[in-house]
Parts: sequence; structure tokens; C-alpha cells
Amino acid sequence: MKKLLAIGGVIVIVFALIVVLSNKSNETKLKDNPYETDNLKTSTINLIGDENYNSIVLPKDLEKKIKSGEDVTAYFFSPECPHCIATTPVLMPVAKDMGIEINQFNLLEFGADAGPYGIEGTPTIVHYKDGKEVDRLYGGAPQGMDPEAYIRDFFEKY
Repeated sequence: MKKLLAIGGVIVIVFALIVVLSNKSNETKLKDNPYETDNLKTSTINLIGDENYNSIVLPKDLEKKIKSGEDVTAYFFSPECPHCIATTPVLMPVAKDMGIEINQFNLLEFGADAGPYGIEGTPTIVHYKDGKEVDRLYGGAPQGMDPEAYIRDFFEKY
């Protein structure tokens, strides 16, 4: 019985250490947090510092950019969406290569602020000009089409 209690105690200590180390890691990531809050979902925290997610836009800033009339390309994604997880590493290098600024709108964190944009699913890329939506790319590339070519075709219009 004592051996069983000792083994149980070791397991509890190991789990406690994992929780403490995970929390410390999250605290470190939150220091460079572009979301203006520390109350974030774990899947969002895990993206902080990832080079493919360095263009996060806050809802108020996206609204301001669109209303200004400048050309704006917004990428509505969720860090828990498998299609977004597959699309982002293709999208961001293509955008960089083509000199396109992507405003990444995290729907997991800001979904309540996404109403005006009519987002029905993820991933969605929307291009705005003169304060109005001019085009939208929804979902991943159609089956059989190269995802990079699919994104380039969309960007080349603008």
C-alpha cells in the first residue's frame, strides 16, 4: 500500500510540474502578445511568436483601416480550425513574396466583433477597397488545385 501511495504521489508531483512549466511558458509568450489582453485561449497563446501569425489586427484597428478607404486584405482565421492551420503557412509566404499586407483577425478571440464582416466559416480572406468589400476567398483551394496558386490568383486581382 505504501508503494502505491508513493507512486501516486510521484505522479501528482509530475503533473504539478507540467502545469507550472506550462504556465511559465505561457507567461513568457504573453509578454510579446499583440492582443492587448492576457485572457487568451491556449490555442491562441501557442501561436504567439510564430512567424506565420505576426500580423494580428485588433477589431478596432481593422475597422479603422477599412473606413479609411485604403486597400485592406483581412484574413479571418481560427487557431483551432484545421483548414486555417493548413492555409496560413501557405498564405503568409505568398503574401510576403507579393508585397501584400495581411491583417490577421483571430475569430477565436474576436468572434463577437466579426459580425459586420459576414464571416460564415474559416479560413476567409476578404479584400476591401474604398471602405467596401470587393472580393472574398472562402475555404481552402479546391481539390486538385495547388493552394499557393489559388492564393496567388486571388491576390493578383488587386
